[in-house]
Amino acid sequence: MTGFFSSSKHSSPPHHTSSPSPPHSFSETLIEDTLNNAEPIIKKWDLDSSSSNNSYCTVSNLFQESRLEAKKFLDAVTDLQHAMQFVVKESSSSQLLVRAQNLMHIAIKRLQKEFHNILSGNRYFLDPENVSRESTRSSGSDEDDNVEIEARFNEFSITDNEGEKEKVSMAVDLKAIADCMIEVGYGNECAKIYKLNRKSVIDETLYYLGVENICSSTVQKMEWEALEKKIKIWLSAVKVAVSTLFYGERILCDQVFSISDNIRESCFSDIVKESASSLFTFPEMVAKYKKLSLEKMFRILDMYDAISEIWSEIEVIFGFESTVVVKSQAMSSMVNLREASRTMLSEFETAIKKDSSKVVPGGGIHPLTRYVMNYLIFLSDYSGPISEIVADWPAVVKSPLPESYLLSPIADDGDGNSPSCVVSVRLAWLILILLCKLDGKAGFYNDVPLSYLFLANNLNYVVSKVRESSLKLLLGPVWLANHEAKVEQYMANYERMGWSKVMMSLPENLTVEISSSEVKECFCKFNSGFEEAYRKQISWVIPDPKFRDEVKISLAKKIVSAYRPFYEKYCEMVARNESGGVVESIVRFAPDDLQNYLSDLFYGTSFSENSSTTHSHGSTSTWSSPSRGS
Repeated sequence: MTGFFSSSKHSSPPHHTSSPSPPHSFSETLIEDTLNNAEPIIKKWDLDSSSSNNSYCTVSNLFQESRLEAKKFLDAVTDLQHAMQFVVKESSSSQLLVRAQNLMHIAIKRLQKEFHNILSGNRYFLDPENVSRESTRSSGSDEDDNVEIEARFNEFSITDNEGEKEKVSMAVDLKAIADCMIEVGYGNECAKIYKLNRKSVIDETLYYLGVENICSSTVQKMEWEALEKKIKIWLSAVKVAVSTLFYGERILCDQVFSISDNIRESCFSDIVKESASSLFTFPEMVAKYKKLSLEKMFRILDMYDAISEIWSEIEVIFGFESTVVVKSQAMSSMVNLREASRTMLSEFETAIKKDSSKVVPGGGIHPLTRYVMNYLIFLSDYSGPISEIVADWPAVVKSPLPESYLLSPIADDGDGNSPSCVVSVRLAWLILILLCKLDGKAGFYNDVPLSYLFLANNLNYVVSKVRESSLKLLLGPVWLANHEAKVEQYMANYERMGWSKVMMSLPENLTVEISSSEVKECFCKFNSGFEEAYRKQISWVIPDPKFRDEVKISLAKKIVSAYRPFYEKYCEMVARNESGGVVESIVRFAPDDLQNYLSDLFYGTSFSENSSTTHSHGSTSTWSSPSRGS
């Protein structure tokens, strides 16, 4: 510093007649020179100056007028403080200290104004969303929180974008003022200005994001439709609030007050703690909502997933001891959301077990099957949060069915406790409960073949839903193969029992000759058996078109393929031995007729809709040509 060690310019001449003045001490010389150097630039920017030459300084901004002069101003303030500290040790009663203190008050008042002007004049330009947008963030770092955040800010600072450079320049100006004020003992005054300004920015931004400070009693009184709207707003806001707003404020705060750990922590805590805690209190209120039901579970999972996704950022941003309450609240909300989800999963399982709805006509898809599978498909889209929710949940009870009916191949990697495996087992268990329930409902059908058709329809629906959704990845190919085989088994039972009279009416070995009376008896038994089966099954249904066609093809292969050679061998024999009307009463179906009649099945139509036309031989009959050709 120039002039600190120069001799005094006011020493007395050697032959003065009056008594010589005592020589200045080194400390007084130091502060006097410092005052002489600092006073011009500090008083130039005196806010209370009445000088016409200095009137412009009351409306001008030092850091906008001249960055070089701003630096000289800060250096002058720092030099003045150092000199004052030196003098206090030597001579605390020096009159020069009074002059220095007055000059310091002028300087601090100016710095406070400059600090406030930069903050308030650029409140949106310095908005955390803008400050942090260009920074690159990495989750789960083991580095110290402060080092990580400072490194991110530095990376942001070197951007080539002119607008971003200007924002960084403003942050640097704030830091320079803060450094100076803290160093000269006015850190609290600086922090107070910062807190008031930045807290209003945070609160205003959260308001525009739709975040409300709402109490628990209000949440409990709300109808679900209104609460769900608030949940959607919260879901849209929480990631922006944490990853952009709070994160950006942490960056700015750490940059501006990097010289003081206590002040930067105090500023950040006072600015965001209240609003951040409120943000993470809302999910806990929702988790305790008394009107929660199964259909509302997915909003609970959405909120849990939202917090879980940004948890690593929460830990970094709110790493200060004074903001640990924010992390605690976020964790408390996750715990409550987890418990609410578990409760609803248990209720879902219980609802399946206690379902007492009746079976559907025609053996179609039961509403319980549709509901459960649609619900599970939605659940499978939340495999991440579900794995966390059920991770330490007690395992499902043992089932008498083979283990492959529960476990997916994921468990074969030796890690039966992996997240994917945990979710797979839980979902497979819920499907198993459904299938057991359907098995019980099948017993309410009076017709055994219809009960097997019901089981085949519903299990085929389950398998199709699994195959077409993300459940396929969770349950795996082994699960699918087992249940596809079960569908085939149900259909085999249906065909065997539903068409037994038809198949047993034909001789097993056509190479063995039989008498004409036996031929007529076979035709008559076939006719009655087929008519009975058709009359009964015309109202049965297979909703899945692909599955319906597969069943028809299978029946045709068994029935038509067995009937055709018998018909071709003995039809002419009956015609030779009987007159026209009798022949038609004995040989009532040609093979192609059977194919057409079979094609009419499984649409759930009533028999009366198909009872007014003629059969293949042209005579009037109660048996009609089918309404749908093959």
